[in-house]
Amino acid sequence: MPHKDTLERLRNYCLALPEVRETVKWNHPTFEAGKKVFAVLESHPEGICLALRVSNEKERLDLVQNQGFSLAPYWTHQGWVFRAVDPACDWDQLNALVLKSYRSVALKRMLAILDSPGQPTEVSASA
Repeated sequence: MPHKDTLERLRNYCLALPEVRETVKWNHPTFEAGKKVFAVLESHPEGICLALRVSNEKERLDLVQNQGFSLAPYWTHQGWVFRAVDPACDWDQLNALVLKSYRSVALKRMLAILDSPGQPTEVSASA
């Protein structure tokens, strides 16, 4: 999947979340909830990679040991992992992880909006 298509797919998903903004940090498209980063799309020797926070240590270790993720250099101590994004990726899984990453940094008011009645139970996963 070309970088542009990957970025558009990630952008569509992330910007549908409450109060998310896209910035550029470290020369990479970065998605923030308030002032906290929850997803980064970056170029890496493995290809185009999605980096995100996985707060649950057991889940993080499972992703690294069994699902093709790696610990993110420099951010490992904060629970960040990354994975090359390619056509074989399970975008439902990636979107679920992006949502968890968002929830781990979002303010209470953002979560209240996300969880309010009448809101979709999940943000659309389609591109």
